[in-house]
Amino acid sequence: MNFALTEDQVLIRDAAESFLADVSTSEAVRAAAGHPYGYDVEVWQRLSAELGWCSIAVPEALGGMGLGAPELVLIQEQAGRHLLCAPFFSTVCLAANLIDACATAAARERLLPAIAGGELRVTVGLGSSAEDWTDVAAAVRAHRTADGWVLDGCIERVPDGVSADRLLVWAQVDGESEPALFVVNLDAPGIEVAALQTWDATRHLSRIALRGVSAVVGADASMRIDDPQRVATGRVRSAALARLYLAAELLGHAQQCLDLTVAYTAERKQFGRPVGGFQAVKHRCAEMMVRIESLRSGVYGASARAASGADGAQGSAELARECAMIKALAAQTAFYCAQEAIQLHGGVGFTWEYDPQLYFKRAQAAHHWLGTPEMLRARVADALLN
Repeated sequence: MNFALTEDQVLIRDAAESFLADVSTSEAVRAAAGHPYGYDVEVWQRLSAELGWCSIAVPEALGGMGLGAPELVLIQEQAGRHLLCAPFFSTVCLAANLIDACATAAARERLLPAIAGGELRVTVGLGSSAEDWTDVAAAVRAHRTADGWVLDGCIERVPDGVSADRLLVWAQVDGESEPALFVVNLDAPGIEVAALQTWDATRHLSRIALRGVSAVVGADASMRIDDPQRVATGRVRSAALARLYLAAELLGHAQQCLDLTVAYTAERKQFGRPVGGFQAVKHRCAEMMVRIESLRSGVYGASARAASGADGAQGSAELARECAMIKALAAQTAFYCAQEAIQLHGGVGFTWEYDPQLYFKRAQAAHHWLGTPEMLRARVADALLN
């Protein structure tokens, strides 16, 4: 399999790096982290409407560019490198991915063009297990009524929950083996959104409670959208892609930690010479680079598999195993590189004035999203060893 980037992919990567280097500086990230929404609205409008990032993986027939996982991975890598504060991960990597994989044709035609055009921000709860959204679904119950459905429950970790327009809700339905997928308007009666104070200030999370929230058939904002013919396989594939996109983001974190460390040790002097000239420091930076390049090969390889068109239950299961291992590797690599960056900054890397602490906190938080490395490895072992 050839992992080399095409000319168009190189342009996408370089354009993303150039744009984020301008708008997602260290100062901008700190300012966005303190904003009630957690991001700069102008930056979001530029990347969603002008640059068209939200349309990358949306089919052309639904107003998107019709590209796929490899291109979205390249953007996510740069987003992670520059700690982009925007609802891009929640809207595109989680919600649009879920809708495309699991929703009915009518729901896809209604929601995906609005997402592609940057007109709609959608989010979904972040699971903390190695399962495919089932831990999120277990917290919400859907009850059938004469008009449609009523949702009750609580979703503990929702990225950009304060600023999103719609919420995708996985829920358990009595008598159905697969969880059902609903979309609800976050202004709907019965929804309570509470912002959380989290370890990682650069990605805002919320707790969302649903108390008798109606999802009426045919409603414009709230309704059940899962396709019974696609949801079982789509649930597996969408979770796999979510882990892949998170791994790409963590790859960017790790790369930036190395870049910051090399730049700092080249300037910092001890005993009259740059710290970076000492062999022990060189070895630690080299170890960071080896781990990063191994992760990059894995992320690019998994994205190529995702774009290869291997559909169906078997193809989704194989992709799920590969993405589970890549996310596990990414979490450990990002954490390793972040802690090394702090140590090689002489300890000051953990102070607010220096950036390594921001990457360390994101790596620590992302370690638990969509399954810890231990959970994911156990899942792959169970699948391979039956």
